[in-house]
Amino acid sequence: MQTRNPLLVPEIREFIAEGNAAPLHELCASVHPAAVAELIAALEPPEIWQVLRHAPAAARVEIFSHLEPELQVETAAAIPLDDLACLVDDMPADDRVDLLKLLPEDLREAVLPRLSQAERDDIRKLSAYEEKTAGAIMTSDHATLREEWTAAQAIDALRREAPNKETIYYAYVVDAAGKLLGFVSLRNLILANPDALIRDIMKTNVLFVRTDEDQEEALHMMQKYDLIALPVVNGDNRLVGIITVDDIMDVGEEEATTDFHRMATVGAVATGMKEAGLWTLYRARTPWLMILVFVNIFSGAGIAYFEHTIETVVALVFFLPLLIDSAGNAGAQAATLIVRAMATGDVAMRDWFRIVMRDVVTCLLIGLTMALAVSSIAAVRAPDVMVPVALSMWCIVMFGSLVGTVLPFLLTRLRLDPAAASGPLVTSLADIGGVIIYFSIATWYLGLGTV
Repeated sequence: MQTRNPLLVPEIREFIAEGNAAPLHELCASVHPAAVAELIAALEPPEIWQVLRHAPAAARVEIFSHLEPELQVETAAAIPLDDLACLVDDMPADDRVDLLKLLPEDLREAVLPRLSQAERDDIRKLSAYEEKTAGAIMTSDHATLREEWTAAQAIDALRREAPNKETIYYAYVVDAAGKLLGFVSLRNLILANPDALIRDIMKTNVLFVRTDEDQEEALHMMQKYDLIALPVVNGDNRLVGIITVDDIMDVGEEEATTDFHRMATVGAVATGMKEAGLWTLYRARTPWLMILVFVNIFSGAGIAYFEHTIETVVALVFFLPLLIDSAGNAGAQAATLIVRAMATGDVAMRDWFRIVMRDVVTCLLIGLTMALAVSSIAAVRAPDVMVPVALSMWCIVMFGSLVGTVLPFLLTRLRLDPAAASGPLVTSLADIGGVIIYFSIATWYLGLGTV
C-alpha cells in the first residue's frame, strides 16, 4: 500500500518559517525517502536543506540520493560546509563520488578536506576509473569473508559490517591478497552448521566483471543471471567493488535513453530534457539533420533524372509520397527490431546471414500485401499506372526492409553504433532507393525514355 504524504508544500514552508521541527522530522522518518524527495523537490534549495536537517541521519542520505542530480548540486550549495561534509561522508561510496564529480570545483575543494583520509582515498580510487566502465559505477562498500572462517564467525562479521555496507545479501570470499575466490549468500550462511567452514559452503563459479569493461556488459550480465549484485575485479583478480541492482537500473535507463537519441540521430544530451538549454538541444539535433539534408539531395537528383517520365505521366507523382514513405517505414521497422535485438543480446553478428535470409521471405510477403493494397487505390485513381505502382511497392518495401536489416550489422562490423541506423538515416536511404526504383519500373513498364 502506498504511503500518502502527510504534508503539502505550503504546510512545509509554514513549518520552516515557524521553526517547527517536529512535523518535518515526522515526515522524513515515516514516509518513504523517494516520496519525500518528490515532495520537497518543489521547494527552493535552502528550504530543502531546512527539511533535511531535521531528518534522521540515515533518512537524510536516502532522501537526498533520490533528488535529481541537478537539484542535489543546487541543494549542496545551500548546505553549510560542515553539514555537507557529514552528508557526503554518510553517502554510499558510489553516490558520494557521483555527487562530488557534479559539484563546482570550489565547493568540491572545500568539502574534501573535511572528509576522513580513508574516505578521500576511496573517492580518489573510484574517481580514477573511466566513465561508462564497470569501475566507474561500482561501490567499494561490499562485505568480504575469509575461506578459513566458520559460518558463525562470518555471521558475526557481517553483523558488525552491515551498517556500513550497501548490501550483505551476498558476501564475497577473498584470500589474504584480496583475490576473489567465491561467494556465499546470507541465506546459506544462516542455514549452514555454525562450525562449517566458508570454503566448504561457498560457491566458486562466481560471475564478475573487470573494472575496465563497459558498464553495458555489467548490465547484460546482471539482467541475464538475475543478479542483485555483481563483483568487480582488477587485472590481478583482486576484488575492488561491487555493482548493485539500483546502480545498474540507472545504467539501463541511461543506455536506453542514449539508444533512443541515436535512433533519432540526436546527439548526446547530458542533462534531462527539462534542464537542457537552447544551445545543448541545438548542438544535439543539428549535425545529423545537416548531414541528412545533403544525403537527401540524391532523392532530388533521382526525381530530376526521371523528369521526362514525370512530365509524360503526371499521375505517377500522386503515388510518390505513398511509396517512398512505405519504404522508410518498412526500413525503420526492420532496423528498430534488429537494433533492439542486438542491445538485448538476442542477436549477434554471427546471426546476420540467417536473419537477412528470413527477412527476405518476410519482406516478400509484406511487399505483396502492400502491393495489393496500393493497386486497389491505383485502380480507382489512375488505372493506367496500376501495374508499375504495385510492382514498385513490392520492390520498395523489400528494399527498405533489407536496408533496415543489413545496416545495423554493417555499422557493427565497422565498429560504429548500430542505433544510428534505425531512424532518419534508414529513412533517407530508403527514400533515395524508393525514388530510383519507382521511376525506373514506371519508365520500363510504360516504355518511356528519360531524355
